[in-house]
Amino acid sequence: MPTDHLAASRYARMRWNTPLSQEHAALLLQRLDVRPGARVLDLGCGWGELLLRAVAAGGVSGPVATRGVGVDTDDAALARGRRLAVGRSLNRHVAFVMGDVAAWQEPADRVLCIGSAHAFGGTGAALDALASVVRPGGRLLFGDAYWDRPPTSEVEQIFGPEVVTLPGLIEAARERGWRLLHLSTADQREWDDFESTWLAGRQEWLLTYPEDPRAADVRTELDDRLRQYVGGYRGILGLAYLVLGR
Repeated sequence: MPTDHLAASRYARMRWNTPLSQEHAALLLQRLDVRPGARVLDLGCGWGELLLRAVAAGGVSGPVATRGVGVDTDDAALARGRRLAVGRSLNRHVAFVMGDVAAWQEPADRVLCIGSAHAFGGTGAALDALASVVRPGGRLLFGDAYWDRPPTSEVEQIFGPEVVTLPGLIEAARERGWRLLHLSTADQREWDDFESTWLAGRQEWLLTYPEDPRAADVRTELDDRLRQYVGGYRGILGLAYLVLGR
């Protein structure tokens, strides 16, 4: 079967589907404090890059191996995650499962949920549901959007009225019994890199296949996204990373 280069290009230049540098990721994993033998769960894992790093950080070569499960509905992303796991000799320790994250019930010691609150019905619903899958004494790495500055009506229409401010996000966690162990936010360079790499794979595809029948639609989609970001939510939409305990 011939390769669909357009489909393959969609996330090709992205390390993970969130505004996050390698240094920032290392800090979050340090604060998540994955222990040897822990069970790690990533709900909305995509291709699971951060999950794989979390499991490796916990250790897989000792007498008690750390294990992980990533859950998502994107079959192509899950397949990429399985390939990454094989390439790092983690395939015996990390499983990628097709499934509805909101329906997942098996608990874990460390849970990641980054940019997936919408799958639960919003921030509050996600924080409520995640309480049942974090084992007592466990930790949750929760990544969610917030307004860094008041949005225009056009920007609010893109992301919806349920997005809150950073104090509102932290208060939503506190009201639901979570204790904040770490807070950090994506900086502007992380955002610019995220948006650029989200575009880059298909931008390169356009340069390689300008006569493809799909090129006009792809060009319009990418141009619209770039205009929305640079002229709309750049510097307005934030992304917070909270390490929470109960």
